[in-house]
Amino acid sequence: MLVRFRLNGRDVELDVPSNETLIDTLRLRLKVKSVKRGCERGECGSCTILLDGRPVTSCMLLTPQVNGREVVTVEGLERDPLFNQLVKSFIDNGAVQCGFCTPGILLTAWAAIRENRFKSMDDVADYIGNLCRCTGYIKIAKAVWSVASGVRK
Repeated sequence: MLVRFRLNGRDVELDVPSNETLIDTLRLRLKVKSVKRGCERGECGSCTILLDGRPVTSCMLLTPQVNGREVVTVEGLERDPLFNQLVKSFIDNGAVQCGFCTPGILLTAWAAIRENRFKSMDDVADYIGNLCRCTGYIKIAKAVWSVASGVRK
């Protein structure tokens, strides 16, 4: 099946099986390694991408579902000032351990900050549903809140 979409600002056209998941297309065909394979059930968030600006799990999408749409991974935000603030805050707050979950969390946080979803640090902890086995979430919430609270001013 011929599928066309924008990936990180560039047009992509691929012939894929109709049952191929987006995570497989991204990782295996397009070599996007920031999208991690985790639970493959849409629960852990390791495979999170932005689809038309909203965070979604790529393991739960078939590639034909993104036909005509925009897909963004962390590679597509490397020049975005807000994204770079988040990355710096994660480093400064020790919110990165093994790094497996970090791309998905960064994308989820970036989208939520742009939508002004966080009114307090508690909102961060409630909203970010990505699983992390290393940090215990407190450092992640502090890192996200430090950026979100600055954006709100």
